[in-house]
Amino acid sequence: MRRLWLLLALLAATPAAAQVHAIEVRTPRPFGYFLGDLVQATVEIEAEDGFVLQSASLPRPGPLTYWLDLRAVETETAGPRQRLRLTYQTFYAALDARSLEVPGFPVTLVRDDGRGATSAPVQVPAWSFGVSPLREVQPPRRDDPADYLRPDGSAPRLDPAPARNAALGLAVLALASLLWLALDRAWWPFRQRRTRAFALAQRQLAALARGPEGEAVYRDGLLALHRGVDQMDGRRVLADDLPGFLARHPAFRPHGPELARFFAASRLAFFGGGVAAARAQWPLARAAATARGLAAAEREAAS
Repeated sequence: MRRLWLLLALLAATPAAAQVHAIEVRTPRPFGYFLGDLVQATVEIEAEDGFVLQSASLPRPGPLTYWLDLRAVETETAGPRQRLRLTYQTFYAALDARSLEVPGFPVTLVRDDGRGATSAPVQVPAWSFGVSPLREVQPPRRDDPADYLRPDGSAPRLDPAPARNAALGLAVLALASLLWLALDRAWWPFRQRRTRAFALAQRQLAALARGPEGEAVYRDGLLALHRGVDQMDGRRVLADDLPGFLARHPAFRPHGPELARFFAASRLAFFGGGVAAARAQWPLARAAATARGLAAAEREAAS
């Protein structure tokens, strides 16, 4: 009876053994690894057609021993060959050159022919690689401990002239741009120019519009715009002089209707005794908007 059980066991094991023809473990090099290096290994399993590696049987990345981690596992099928690409990382701090053994592991091949699945267990054998120390175990004795250190590397001297010249050129360009902007916007010290009369009126009206508006503030706003018109024309300009002003300064003709409303509001406020009525017809915010439009036309005419 015992012989019969042994025979049955041999017959059951024969197909699985026949399904796997060869197992080979290959590495790029078997030696010359240091602390922290990645070690690549390829396991090739030659089996009968139709067999593939069962993913559930593959090793899982993680620590294997205190000095070895499995970092990545990849599979590939090339005809009857099943390739298993493994990436390890060694943390063995070697004091001398020695060979370390990577433990083997089991995997399972499976084939599904439509009538059922056939599996074949495979044992990947252990293999080894050589590690080397990072430093000498017993270096020559030195009186000064600093002699054990490598000297600092010499860095090439960089010429600061190109960077300095580029910085100076950019600074000059920035200063010239700032001066051009101040000239265009009639900022100090260019704000008193006759050709930027409306720019000054715009700033004064903008400052008045930010505060509380009363009768005195409204009259100051009208006076600021009057001074802008007078300074632009170089003479005192009244309501009846508006057509001549627009003829002498055609850049402001599109603002003629608004200037006419300004003169009407000014006449009502200063000579008609109706500041409230003038504010209702032509408020201070509208005066500020008119000054902005005149200042823009002034800049375009001067450019």
